[in-house]
Amino acid sequence: MSVAPRVSFVSLGCPKALVDSERIITRLRAEGYEIARKHDGADLVVVNTCGFLDSARDESLEAIGTAMKENGKVIVTGCMGATPELIRDKHPNVFAITGPQAYESVMAAVHEAAPPAHDPYLDLLPPQGVKLTPRHYAYLKISEGCNNRCTFCIIPALRGDLVSRPAADVLREAEKLAKAGVKEIMVISQDTSAYGVDIKYAASQWGDREVRAKFLDLSRELGDMGMWVRLHYVYPYPHVADVIPLMAEGKVLPYLDIPFQHASPAVLKNMRRPAHGEKTLDRIRSWREICPDLSIRSTFIVGFPGETEEDFQMLLDWLDEAKIDRAGCFKYEPVGGARSEEMGLAAVPQEVKEARWHRFMQRQQKISAQQQKKKIGKRLPVIIDEANGLSAKGRTKYDAPEIDGSVHIESRRPLRTGDIVTVKIERADAYDLYGITG
Repeated sequence: MSVAPRVSFVSLGCPKALVDSERIITRLRAEGYEIARKHDGADLVVVNTCGFLDSARDESLEAIGTAMKENGKVIVTGCMGATPELIRDKHPNVFAITGPQAYESVMAAVHEAAPPAHDPYLDLLPPQGVKLTPRHYAYLKISEGCNNRCTFCIIPALRGDLVSRPAADVLREAEKLAKAGVKEIMVISQDTSAYGVDIKYAASQWGDREVRAKFLDLSRELGDMGMWVRLHYVYPYPHVADVIPLMAEGKVLPYLDIPFQHASPAVLKNMRRPAHGEKTLDRIRSWREICPDLSIRSTFIVGFPGETEEDFQMLLDWLDEAKIDRAGCFKYEPVGGARSEEMGLAAVPQEVKEARWHRFMQRQQKISAQQQKKKIGKRLPVIIDEANGLSAKGRTKYDAPEIDGSVHIESRRPLRTGDIVTVKIERADAYDLYGITG
């Protein structure tokens, strides 16, 4: 019997890139390749890159350099693959470069570098494919690309315009995940609220009925599968309000991840954000009237070209009003190819960016701590991420893995990863909760 070729794999970037890595690794395993833990001794290395920010590009180039040094036969894919000249300039001897979502091109390059030695009796795959997340949660990608043209972002140039998956395809994948024991799915895409726009919300056959490729319809169907359903990268378009009643009913988690990015109309206009003219505070109030339990997380950029002190103060005031539960903040980074650098707007000095970032984080930390305090004394369902005898770490419905807070639990009985248990919250800080089971 021939020895299976061994592929070492590096996955960088966001959850959307992680899903791409899962798909490539599933294909590799299906064709009899072994996934190696180290570059040294593998037949080749695949590096799935991120190219969104210059710092991410630097990290990707460094990972390629390490793979070249330790192995020498390297296939590069992912977002940076859309700019092959940058890679070849630094690493001229990489074996092949493919763009993002180019699964066929990756596999063709792998076949050329190390032909498969498929053994149908050994190469059995679980129906849900290979996952890189823990067994109890998974990312579910519903579309590729993006139709928005935000001036700070080069994702459409890297990944193309919006391409939505038929609803039946998404639901089939979700069903496989549920059967494999997944308890929580994170719905992701570049613009989740725009799902289906490109295919005119076309319906596809799911069981005995047709389901439209629409944000609301898909959310409702996923909510009927018995898993926690968490919605990420949702833009605050008016139709988002349609999904809030599903949250109030407990079908979908009362959680929205919305990248607001700023609050100043002038900055949002310069960013060319979709829905920049909308009254988001009014919208948030109306969502909370329908679902008082709603938790909102967001990301913001400070120091965008042209941002004045008045603009920044408007953002701080907006935070006080909105009382969002979680917020990440980024200092604006110039990105090669982004139009924000060509608009003739005044650059914000680095020390001003730094100072604004600290002021933002201090203000939001205070708000987060106030929101967290409201949970003290409540009994909340918690999904266990890490179990260690009678102590464990998990998350409430209000927290996504790796980006939000945790619940630190003391229990009278041993807990298992993936369990969903009721925890009485006894204390809180700005990020985490602490409680006991029973």
